Amino acid sequence: MLSCRHLRKSYATERGTVVAVEGIDLDVPAGRFAAVIGRSGSGKSSLMAMIGGLSRPSNGQVLVDSMDIWSLSDAELARFRNGRIGFIFQFASLLPTLRLVDNVALPAMLDHKRAGGDVYGRAATLLARLGLGDHLDAYPTEVSAGEQRRAVIARALINEPQVLLADEPTSDLDEQTEIEIMDELLGVNRELGTTLLLVTHNLALAEQAEQIVHIANGAVVT
Repeated sequence: MLSCRHLRKSYATERGTVVAVEGIDLDVPAGRFAAVIGRSGSGKSSLMAMIGGLSRPSNGQVLVDSMDIWSLSDAELARFRNGRIGFIFQFASLLPTLRLVDNVALPAMLDHKRAGGDVYGRAATLLARLGLGDHLDAYPTEVSAGEQRRAVIARALINEPQVLLADEPTSDLDEQTEIEIMDELLGVNRELGTTLLLVTHNLALAEQAEQIVHIANGAVVT
């Protein structure tokens, strides 16, 4: 279970305090596909950053299996984030000097518990599952945008996360590639039981979700 309790995020600016997220309560059961929708600037990405352990809340809690992740030390939070949360951002964010297989293997290499296993074997298997078995040694600039996004999905899955956070993962892709990427994400959700939280402006994508969370002015619209 993923839960947010009274979650708030504010920023101090020269013009005063800006509240990005205001008192959000949210529950997403394990294994569910939930979509977060709302206008630009509504607080969606700020919410995802707090859930993913990337941005500390001003107030409130993020609970994963009843554990408040923001009560962890910085080192504990880093290990939690690397091992139990998978990230897919709007842009591919692959390291250009590494091959696809290296990019995918990297999070596992940073995890001492996983680095001793066949990390590259797992990376190759994930890439093959996502249709990139012939591109293990390719560099990001040598493959298409859709193939880069598949590699990012593989990288997000290398440590077998409980929760997969996808922030506008198809916004810069053509319609056919968007369909293919969504099919892959839905397959991960259904076949592996990974909780999927998707931020999107696309209502057609959101309608495929089991749970839709509408954010406006930093709050959940009911």
